[in-house]
Amino acid sequence: MTEATTQPAEATPYLKPLPEPTTASKPYWDAAREHRLLIQRSKKTGEYVFYPRIVSPFGIDDELEWVEVSGRGTVYTYTVAHRPTGPQWANDGPYVIAIIALEEGPRMTANVVECDPKDVHIGMPVVATYDDVTPEVTLVQFRPA
Repeated sequence: MTEATTQPAEATPYLKPLPEPTTASKPYWDAAREHRLLIQRSKKTGEYVFYPRIVSPFGIDDELEWVEVSGRGTVYTYTVAHRPTGPQWANDGPYVIAIIALEEGPRMTANVVECDPKDVHIGMPVVATYDDVTPEVTLVQFRPA
């Protein structure tokens, strides 16, 4: 008689679109994989900017530096997707797609997770959370603070 052995469950493959880091965005994605939120800041004005870019919006004589930020913010606006936004999300609804106003100033688009979509509201305090969707890619999302 042989004993049954339990094999570890295979991870479900991630079948949704993945980001394709560029020269400009690679530091952002590398930090996300380490569960840190990095965005750029102008050396000339001290203002934070998001989305990652090569050229500063404050002029050609400016330089952008990467800095770690708090990951805290508020829901600036949002929508609840009751129907999938694409076939890859067919089993995910309803889910929240939001614009998050970061504590440091810029806004970024992300999902609000770990709460009922009915509980999300404009002005809701949120904090970054990280979804390791593959060994190479971590998505930044937000949950209630």
